[in-house]
Amino acid sequence: MMNAVLIQNDRSLRWDEVPSPVCGDDEVLVEIHYAGVNRADLMQREGNYPPPPGCPPWMGLEVSGIIRKMGCTAERESSFRVGDAVCALLGGGGYAEYIAVRWDMLMPLPENCSLCEGAALPEAFCTGYLNLFREGHAKAGDVLLVTGGNSGLASVIIPMAKAFGLTVVTTVRSAKTAEAIRPLGADRIVDTTVTALPDVLRELADAGTPVSIAIDCLGGTAMGECLPYLAHGARWIMIASLAGELTEINLRTIFVKNIRIIGSTLRSRAPEVKAALMAELVQKVWPMVSDGRIRPTIHAVLPITEAEEAHRILQTGGHSGKVILKVR
Repeated sequence: MMNAVLIQNDRSLRWDEVPSPVCGDDEVLVEIHYAGVNRADLMQREGNYPPPPGCPPWMGLEVSGIIRKMGCTAERESSFRVGDAVCALLGGGGYAEYIAVRWDMLMPLPENCSLCEGAALPEAFCTGYLNLFREGHAKAGDVLLVTGGNSGLASVIIPMAKAFGLTVVTTVRSAKTAEAIRPLGADRIVDTTVTALPDVLRELADAGTPVSIAIDCLGGTAMGECLPYLAHGARWIMIASLAGELTEINLRTIFVKNIRIIGSTLRSRAPEVKAALMAELVQKVWPMVSDGRIRPTIHAVLPITEAEEAHRILQTGGHSGKVILKVR
């Protein structure tokens, strides 16, 4: 037996006993040390984002820890070994003491990176890389808009985009938050309580530097209002709708400017797609993590028994970076 964070009928959380995972032939057993907290966990807790079939019912999409056991196929086909420090991308089940996970859902811990930082890598870095390069086709010189600049995801996307030569515009909702995220290196931070985002995009377009890629977790009315000021052929990638699910779009804008509106989630991707993304991350991005060009930003580290408080931080906002749960 082991412990995991269980969702009760009243949606409260309880650290309680559950059966220990069984390690399959193509899996490794990871002793979890830290687990990253994501908005998807809050959605799952509310009953709106169930885990994929075969995944544990408790929350947790990313962890770091130590390999304690390996299946025969995993040991034969991978370069991992018992005792390795790793981080893992999960369909669910990270709020626990152990997880059995396919070996190709593991990544080695980057050099000069702690286990605590490692738990902040898999979900945010895979999501950032997916949407920048697979969906957004980002290249040096592009102008990127990232909404919700204080989120854990934005804390990864902003420095990643800068490392690959993009200009980055991001949004916050207070001057205090703007100062908190300034070290991430965004070229422009827009406080939307003072300046409307469509006005900023119009200004950029008039200056000849329109936004060519947007990664948007907010949506709402501002999304449709921004579209007329994008570059020709721009990609607007919707990953969530925290500011509202409805907007008004002039369809003529879409076809005249060849704008692509793309819906994107990582969790729903096939394991093979995730494995390919992770392999690219290790090859192309991990060296930048190791030498400090890109580092995860951690807002708070709480004991796993305080998962309720971790969720409250994400729900109330005002944080800057990832919230991490310490398991051991």
